Amino acid sequence: MRYLLPAVAVAAALSVGAVPAAATGPHHHRAERLRSHLSLHVSRHTVLRGEAVTIRGRERPLGRHRVKLVVHGPDGAVLRTRTGTDGRFRARWTAPGSGNYAVHAFGVHDGRTRAASSPARRLTAYRPAGASYYGPGLYGDGVACGGTLMPGTLGVANKTLPCGTEVKLRYRGRTVTVPVIDRGPYVAGRDFDLTTATKERLRFPGVGTVLSNR
Repeated sequence: MRYLLPAVAVAAALSVGAVPAAATGPHHHRAERLRSHLSLHVSRHTVLRGEAVTIRGRERPLGRHRVKLVVHGPDGAVLRTRTGTDGRFRARWTAPGSGNYAVHAFGVHDGRTRAASSPARRLTAYRPAGASYYGPGLYGDGVACGGTLMPGTLGVANKTLPCGTEVKLRYRGRTVTVPVIDRGPYVAGRDFDLTTATKERLRFPGVGTVLSNR
C-alpha cells in the first residue's frame, strides 16, 4: 500500500496540470466580414413612360453576391439580381408611368461581406402632353392659385393638378420645372397652358406637344 500511494499522488498531480494546459490553448476568432462597396449607373436619365432602362453596377470585393435594386417613385419597384465572379451586375427596368425616380442598389450581406448601399441615380420618365400658351392681354389679371400674371411669370395652367405642383417640361432637349399657378386650358386635347415666360424658356412655338413628368 505504501508503494501505491505515491503513484496515485503523481497521477492526480498530472491530471490537475492537464486542465490549465488545455485552457491556455490557441483561441479561434471568426473572420471579420469586409465592408463592401457598390457602384451604380443607369443607361439613361431621360425616358418616355413604357421605355426600358438598363441598371448596372459593380460590387467589391469581387465575387458572387446578391444585390437588391430599389426604384423609388410614383410606380416604384424592387428588383433582385446577382453579381458575376467579376462583381458586375445588370438589370432592366421599364418605367410604367411618368414621374421622377431614384434608383438605389443594396448589397445583401453574407458570410464574407457587410451590407452596403450605392449613391442614388435619378431619372425622369415623361409622357407626351398637348400644350398651348397664354399671357398677352391678360397681364395684371389674377390667377386661380393666387398672385398676378405678369410677362415674367413662370408657371402652367392645368385643370386637375393641385396648385403649386411642380411640373417638369421638356421640349427639343430643353427642360424647365415650373409650378401649377392657374386653371385651364379648356380646349380639347390640351393638358397645359404655358405662361409666356415658360414658353420662351423652352422655345416652344405656341401650340403643340411637350413632354411632361406629370
